[in-house]
Amino acid sequence: MAAVAVVNGVFRETVIVPRTGEHAGHVLSTGLLTAAIAVISYAFFATTDAEYTRAELAAVGAGWTVLTVGFEFLVGYVEGTPVSVTLGQYDVFSGQVWILVPLTLFVTPLLFGRRVGR
Repeated sequence: MAAVAVVNGVFRETVIVPRTGEHAGHVLSTGLLTAAIAVISYAFFATTDAEYTRAELAAVGAGWTVLTVGFEFLVGYVEGTPVSVTLGQYDVFSGQVWILVPLTLFVTPLLFGRRVGR
């Protein structure tokens, strides 16, 4: 999923934003990434024979979410981005939709992990 997120970011900056503008590019890119996360999660859980409890699936989702948000804040720190700017990406009242990515990461194991299609 990390590689898909990076490809999505490159695609957003090189293809989407130049054609749609910053805000529309942000929204479209977020939608594409959440869809990709759902597809990857579904494919993983549909092809594994492992049985997971609800608590284990919640832990997987929480882990994916913490790793993603932690990575985002780490990259921001390394780049010198103020924490307030990184936090601003989660402000839905200012039109930001990025919060959908960590929510999708948390929810998809719970949605698809209970032996999808079986």
